[in-house]
Amino acid sequence: MNMFQLLDSQPGLTWRQRKLAIVSTAAVCLEFLDYFLIGLILTFLVGDWELSFGQSSVILLASGIGAIIGAVFFGRLADRIGRRPVFIITIAVFSVATGALALTPDSASFGWIYLTLLRVVIGFGAGGLYVVDLPLVQEFMPSAKRGRVTGLVTSAIPVGFLLGSVLVWLLSDAIGWRGILAIAAILGGFLFFLRVSIPESPRYLARKGKREDARRSIAWALEVELDSIPNEWAEVPEGKSTGRAGNMRNLFAYPRSLSLSSLTNLGMQTGYYGLSLWTPTLLVLILEVSPSETGMYMVFVTLGALAGRFGFSYLAEVIGRRRAGALAGLAAATFLVLATFYDQAYLVGISIFLILLIVTYIFGEGGFAVVGPYSGEVWPSHLRTTGMGFAYGFGGIGKVIGPLGLGLILGSNNLVKPEVEPTGFGPGFYYFAAWYLLCAVAFIFLGIETKGKSLEQLDRELEGKKASTNTRSLEPNKTIQ
Repeated sequence: MNMFQLLDSQPGLTWRQRKLAIVSTAAVCLEFLDYFLIGLILTFLVGDWELSFGQSSVILLASGIGAIIGAVFFGRLADRIGRRPVFIITIAVFSVATGALALTPDSASFGWIYLTLLRVVIGFGAGGLYVVDLPLVQEFMPSAKRGRVTGLVTSAIPVGFLLGSVLVWLLSDAIGWRGILAIAAILGGFLFFLRVSIPESPRYLARKGKREDARRSIAWALEVELDSIPNEWAEVPEGKSTGRAGNMRNLFAYPRSLSLSSLTNLGMQTGYYGLSLWTPTLLVLILEVSPSETGMYMVFVTLGALAGRFGFSYLAEVIGRRRAGALAGLAAATFLVLATFYDQAYLVGISIFLILLIVTYIFGEGGFAVVGPYSGEVWPSHLRTTGMGFAYGFGGIGKVIGPLGLGLILGSNNLVKPEVEPTGFGPGFYYFAAWYLLCAVAFIFLGIETKGKSLEQLDRELEGKKASTNTRSLEPNKTIQ
């Protein structure tokens, strides 16, 4: 038995593995707290600064642009210099930038530019953290629990949004929006020091030829003496030399992994971010309730999202990633379409539209618990964070085309806070459903099942598929000769 077989064969998780999962979950929570907090903070500034629609749009979309760049940049960097230093760097980047937002100048003419620039930096760090956080956890976990644990890590995304809402609700009157940003920065600093104690990924160290360091990381994770860790490790598949790590051009040597991870991310992110932006407005229009009542309904919607995250984290280990991802996309698309037919129907006084929307969030958010970790599993070790970073960054286009595309379809002249007639939202829901359906189709026709397989086994299979593809591509040339 080699060192990674020992790690993969453990029946349960040690406290240190749980600690890693907890710290990573807290990091994702804080990442999305900082990422979404601007939407709440902007409510304090729009009136005082008399911000135009264009200025507000730029501020809100800036972090999305930064996240796309950060995912690609830091994903590539993590395959070159390691998961641990990049994880720490990204926490520092978005925490310091969030703290700097508290120092935003009072001048409206310059303040919105200052906000925009720092929001790009926050998105840059946040996008990078996400694509290195999940692979780091994956490379410390046994195969039988890898999908479940990393799926649960992603459950912190809606928690981050809830935490921001609670901070604004309870503390904004006392400490103002600057104080809330300062609290978020302090939480980031605390997390930074927690993360320093966690070692480098043993899989990354093995790929770099650092056998003893890899053994120490595994001994740390399993809470055993170093002498009990075997010196042997799994044979590294051919083509995984350290010089190739992080090379973006090598992503195209794995066309199935590239297409699969990119399309699932694009479909899921477009559907999710577009629908999330529109949901409060639709609840006001369809249910004819006040904005304050909408906040109450959004609590139930968010609880549905959390249920989906937790449920699919477990389901992915039961029925497999491919089936779970396909189910999430198909179900989200189906319930969105059904919602357009029952917008005015009630069951024992409860809006069927609201029920269907909650169910949509269960499957849509549940799909995220599969897509995120899966995007790391379908790439070989030397390109894991590079490939995941590219796919997540490519999917980040959905953060723009989701809400903006829907606004254009419905003819709204305000794409940040869209306003449409209650009867005109049907085509918009079909638009979102199409993106969820794209995600499902990618899982069905391109999916690679990763359930129960060690990362080393997946490496060998992926290298084998690549070699087979290269051989087939050479056959016509042989015929010509």
